[in-house]
Amino acid sequence: MPAVDARQAIEALIFDYADRIDRGDFAAVGALFADGTVAGPDGTPFARGQAAVQLLYERTTRRYEDGTPRTKHVTTNLRIELDLARGEAGAQSYFTVLQALPGFPLQPIVAGRYADRFAEQGGAWRFRERRMFLDLVGDVSRHLLIALPKP
Repeated sequence: MPAVDARQAIEALIFDYADRIDRGDFAAVGALFADGTVAGPDGTPFARGQAAVQLLYERTTRRYEDGTPRTKHVTTNLRIELDLARGEAGAQSYFTVLQALPGFPLQPIVAGRYADRFAEQGGAWRFRERRMFLDLVGDVSRHLLIALPKP
């Protein structure tokens, strides 16, 4: 696969993740990690594989009447490093999560970084690992069903 196509495929995975969470489609989030892991900063896995990742998001993320968490995950500062000979890639990006609800004005609620690893299988790129780094934590009480550690 040419480098341009690989970059576009990896960008699509990263942006699909944000879209699927914001739509409250945690089965689709899980599908992104069918062969991958969602982990903390040190690599300790939170969940591995499609079913476990789906369950992780269902247990930790609040959804409202419309089925969504009423958030927008904004992903920026994307850098991708390809190793096409090995069929591997890494990516770094920033995320900011915005939320608005009745009685809760639009505001950023958390910001941090993703460190991702990808592998190509049968001509398609897949998540292998997503490490999440929390840098700034605001009021996530209306978004998460768990408490976050303060950075």
